[in-house]
Amino acid sequence: MINATKKWIFLKISSIILIPLMMWFIINFVSIYDQSHTEVLAFFSNQPAKFLLSLFLIMAFFHSALTISEIFEDYIHVEKIKIVANKLLYFLAIIIPLITITVLFKFSL
Repeated sequence: MINATKKWIFLKISSIILIPLMMWFIINFVSIYDQSHTEVLAFFSNQPAKFLLSLFLIMAFFHSALTISEIFEDYIHVEKIKIVANKLLYFLAIIIPLITITVLFKFSL
């Protein structure tokens, strides 16, 4: 399979997965928006919320990394810069969610 076709398929799959996760996130964000600090911590200490937020972050960073790499392919014409930009993008798309999830899983009341 061609690399561009794989990216296109992964973009479509991640979009489909992100729709219910985004709805879950928006509904819960609205419900905890006016809550106290301890209630927000209680929400993020909840195991299903940790899992769903972690999945949401991973999918969002995966989707955005694929999208931004397509922009690099279209607009960066120097091959070495394009390779470095893509490698840095993929590195950050792995590191940032991992740090965020690690901090999230250390939440406890």
